[in-house]
Amino acid sequence: MEVGSGNVAVIGGGLVGALHAIYLSQNGYHVQLYEARDDIRSNKEVGGRSINLALSMRGQEALKAVGLEDVVLDQAIPMYGRMIHQISGSTYSLAYGVGKQCIYSVSRSHLNKLLLTEVEKRGNVELLFSHKLVRIDFNSKKLLLLNAEGKEVSSNFDFCFGCDGAFSAVRRQMDRHASLDYSQEYTEHGYKELTISPVNGDYAMPPNYLHIWPRQEFMLIALPNPDNSFTATLFMPKKMFAAINDQDDLLRFFGQHFRDVIPKIGQETLVTDYFKNATGKFVSVKCHPHYIKEGALLLGDAAHSMVPFYGQGMNAGFEDCRVFSDLLQLCNGNLYKAGGQYSSIRYEDARAICDLALYNYFEMRSHVSSRLFLLRRRIDRILFWMFPRRFVPLYSMVAFSRIPYNTVVQRAASQDRLVQRGIALVFLLGCGTGCAVLLWLVHKYHPNFVSSIGFRY
Repeated sequence: MEVGSGNVAVIGGGLVGALHAIYLSQNGYHVQLYEARDDIRSNKEVGGRSINLALSMRGQEALKAVGLEDVVLDQAIPMYGRMIHQISGSTYSLAYGVGKQCIYSVSRSHLNKLLLTEVEKRGNVELLFSHKLVRIDFNSKKLLLLNAEGKEVSSNFDFCFGCDGAFSAVRRQMDRHASLDYSQEYTEHGYKELTISPVNGDYAMPPNYLHIWPRQEFMLIALPNPDNSFTATLFMPKKMFAAINDQDDLLRFFGQHFRDVIPKIGQETLVTDYFKNATGKFVSVKCHPHYIKEGALLLGDAAHSMVPFYGQGMNAGFEDCRVFSDLLQLCNGNLYKAGGQYSSIRYEDARAICDLALYNYFEMRSHVSSRLFLLRRRIDRILFWMFPRRFVPLYSMVAFSRIPYNTVVQRAASQDRLVQRGIALVFLLGCGTGCAVLLWLVHKYHPNFVSSIGFRY
């Protein structure tokens, strides 16, 4: 399939689908972008999904390649580290990186609207809202969709991209046609969103941090918004949500674990928002391959939905678009060849970041308040300062580089072994030195004791 020939269908007009349509347009393809929902730019905010996202280097680089990084960062808030809120009410900060390295808090809806508006500027992209995918016939290369009037409409395609999220209809059709290896796992934890409003028109807390209240088995986080508010999210086991049945239960729970948060949210607002907002759930999706030879490829959450605790869901999806575009150019515009290579290269990275995201939840809710964790962070930062090309902390590799995720995992494991051996060596040297000093002291002041145990220098 030559550049500019045929019809390319992108299913899903969310963040990844919209950005991918821009990339395809930039590469010279005629694109039809289908979205099951109405145009979000003409509707009120749709609830049920986190309204805050963390944008880091991988996502920034993908936006930069299509000229959108600066316009996105204009409405983003830099976060230079984590602000840890202890149960006593005291706080301390943990920098994400070095110098001015930061991640950015961005609004999901603002970013999606911005990308859709950019799509509309492209003359070779057709936006089709309220078109829900029903079925794909890969043999005849035909899409069957349901439009806003509830009527079935069909459309021919030459290549199809599934960018339609964790519960992807494209993936389901690919699986029926070619039997993908696929796993879907719900976690035992859920989440609920709350709002910390401005105080006298200003932020209630320092804005340039991701605020965390770690409580071992559960946690609360808060990200800043441009309107000087914070979006707070409570993460905890579903059984704990189920145990909070009324206002008294809620205030007792917050009074015990998040006492300092109550005045920031306001008791009445806390009660109202908690029982009004739905409890969200997390699903982790992995599948292989991401591509089938009949001309379909999965990107973003459709290929690798992950829990949000590394802030990499959007960034990984955006990087998918960049990686595929780079491969497409290397393959001289051959979508099929690029699709096959992409699936082989990207699968291991997708699996790695899904696993890392789950690991980071344990770190955020418990390890950040551990003295051993804080000591290890100091060791990592010292080694990074001493050997910046040889030793890079795990978080920095994920958030501030484009090192492939799978390589990140392997390199982090190697660094962990190095640090553990170093600590063991220091311990042994310390013990050896201590023993030598002790024996010298005993020999000097109690020489008969040394002789009595048969020790010879």
